[in-house]
Amino acid sequence: MTLFHALIRTHHITSRKKVAHLRKAASKFDCYALLRSGGCPGIMYCKGSEEAVREWVGTVQRLRYKDFQLASKPAPIEAKVVKPEQRTGLFEVESVQEFAAAMEARGISEWWKRGMEFA
Repeated sequence: MTLFHALIRTHHITSRKKVAHLRKAASKFDCYALLRSGGCPGIMYCKGSEEAVREWVGTVQRLRYKDFQLASKPAPIEAKVVKPEQRTGLFEVESVQEFAAAMEARGISEWWKRGMEFA
């Protein structure tokens, strides 16, 4: 199975009600989602099947986050960086530094930096 991923930027992620909704969506679509929540900027990463990633991104769009930007549209992950997730569901980190470390651990830090316009 080809894995897909997407990256979303928002102004912030502070609503626990919206996070709970995203947690349910990650479970429903059987995908891995990582959020940088608690302040600015809000960052979301999703990984799974093409359908799961597209459905999860659609769920985020419908929640109408302020300054929603689909930084990297759902796309196949390059074969050299595909690492299966140990788990699915939604996970949170509190800092951009932690998020960057998670992207580095997955071997996609350059992709993430381009999406965030850091590179």
